[in-house]
Amino acid sequence: MKIARNEEIFFRREIEGDEELNEFLKDEEASDKGYLTIIESGTMHQLNYLGGRIFELSDGTRDLNGIVEELKEDFDIDEESLKSDVQGFIEDLIERGWLSYG
Repeated sequence: MKIARNEEIFFRREIEGDEELNEFLKDEEASDKGYLTIIESGTMHQLNYLGGRIFELSDGTRDLNGIVEELKEDFDIDEESLKSDVQGFIEDLIERGWLSYG
């Protein structure tokens, strides 16, 4: 099943441009820094790089395997572990109403 963002959720990427993104990713603490901001009902939520990329890739054109395929080159982790992490995160965002199966 394809995974899609809730069209009522506003989001913006906090890191723009290849050079700035590459510097961001070199930082050892990048996983703790905000990469993408979601604004819902007047509340701001920041997602780290992995969470932000999952949210961005959930554009209704990919299923879980498609999202993992896009991400696996960015992370030094075995594919099954990545798939498990991505699936868990997607399920959390579905519970929040930010994503859905399309």
